[in-house]
Amino acid sequence: MAPAPSESALLRFLYGTACGRLLLRPLISRPVSKAAGRFMDSRLSRRIIPGFIRKNGIDMADYEPAEYRSFNEFFTRRVLPEKRPVDCAPDHLTAPCDGRLSVYAIGEDSAFPIKNSRYDVSALLGGDARAADFQGGICLVFRLAVDDYHRYHYLDDGTKGENHFIPGVLHTVRPIALSHTDVFHRNCREYTLMETKHFGTVAQIEVGAMLVGKISNHMQAGAFSRGEEKGCFLYGGSTIVLLLQKDRARIDDRFWQATARDQETRVRLGEKIGIAP
Repeated sequence: MAPAPSESALLRFLYGTACGRLLLRPLISRPVSKAAGRFMDSRLSRRIIPGFIRKNGIDMADYEPAEYRSFNEFFTRRVLPEKRPVDCAPDHLTAPCDGRLSVYAIGEDSAFPIKNSRYDVSALLGGDARAADFQGGICLVFRLAVDDYHRYHYLDDGTKGENHFIPGVLHTVRPIALSHTDVFHRNCREYTLMETKHFGTVAQIEVGAMLVGKISNHMQAGAFSRGEEKGCFLYGGSTIVLLLQKDRARIDDRFWQATARDQETRVRLGEKIGIAP
């Protein structure tokens, strides 16, 4: 797959050449990612904030005014509630985050395509036996870019179990990586099984990417409300995956049609993306 024009020459070198892939292995290790995370937590990292805003065209009018002590404080900035109104109609399925959405059916082999790879549902959930609950259901993939709001929220009222962390090698989720490595098998991830009021059992998986040192969920088991903040990613592009059970939601046709054309659809937190049948 040809790299998108917006992807950097560095990523093309790292993923597209034999020499680059040799250099990539230490760069994507967890110690390196943690070191990068420590810098992003430091006061020194504040210097890169203004340039990052300009380069990515971020409209800061969408976010709460704040004095950021580090780049990660800026990166996890809080959006103004009126800029991300949550659709509260009980039967409306809403996006849990900002991102680029792709939609897939979970077939009989319990696998679904994500760009140039196929992913086994059981592996995505770390071998959890409840992966079988999503047979015949729907997989929603939200890819967050670096300019997106990087906090994610609950899609409905309900209760949740413990968060389960699965360590892995951190790879970028940008499309160029998919040509050379099975990104979703390699990235660290954290999954939660949620019993929702209107959509049955839903699995939410947060997938970390290169230079994301931490997936930060706010609570373990407990009750939650629609629109309540679930957690956030620190610096880097990241991905949210939702697994829905069979016949528990109908996703709007425009998302299916775009995915069939191999196109992602940009959505925002709280936006209606489907409905309970």
